[in-house]
Amino acid sequence: MDLKGDLVRIGFTEYESKVYLALLRTGPATGYQLSKESGVPRSMVYEALGRLSTRGAVLRTEEARATLYSPVPPSMLLDRYEDEQHHLIQSLRESLTALFDVEERGRLWSISGRNSVLAYASRMIASAESELLLIIADAELELLREDIAAAHGRGVVVGALLTGTGGMSCGQIARHPPMESKLQELSEALVVVGDSREALIASTDLDGEATVTANRNLVIISRQFIWMELFTQRIATHLGGELLKTISAEDRQVLERFQHSDSN
Repeated sequence: MDLKGDLVRIGFTEYESKVYLALLRTGPATGYQLSKESGVPRSMVYEALGRLSTRGAVLRTEEARATLYSPVPPSMLLDRYEDEQHHLIQSLRESLTALFDVEERGRLWSISGRNSVLAYASRMIASAESELLLIIADAELELLREDIAAAHGRGVVVGALLTGTGGMSCGQIARHPPMESKLQELSEALVVVGDSREALIASTDLDGEATVTANRNLVIISRQFIWMELFTQRIATHLGGELLKTISAEDRQVLERFQHSDSN
């Protein structure tokens, strides 16, 4: 673990990180001792100690012949940093949200990178209030399963068209025939439609890219596609052999393919 690098990431300078880590190893020490232990030049070690003191990361005491420094316990220091970051993020959330006003509701927006796509999908699922419709493959299902279950648990109507072999224990579920998933390029697709307000349509490879839109027409089309697939699957499941004889050979072939896929 890169402790020095991690301390830099939470706001310490490189010298401050080295001095604080040296204090943790040695316990109470003078500036001279810390300079030797940390490798920080003696001309800079006292400046670093002064900033650490301001940060509340070190304690100091005046001895007869020297000033001794001691580290604030890591748990105490990190708890304070965690609280400060939490309050900062909450404040930023409120302030930035107040500034955020999207007037263009019909545009198509792009998100690049698999992690970014999945993070946006997770946010959509978490913010759904009434309905959540998805097309989802196994890898994404495993990563988003808890979010989907949480949405269902708070009363959101969930419908999912599964293009892999994984299963779900909540909501209305249908399994898309593998061959059709491949032909329709759904095997590596992720579609999320939340509350008929916003749609995310994504490819989920390593360089995954998604289109996000609140365009009313595109959201309706995305929602209707998933809804009809779920409806067709449900009807196919309940049709008996005698009823199958009453429809055309072409339609019968499609429905039988649905049933065969579902039985597998």
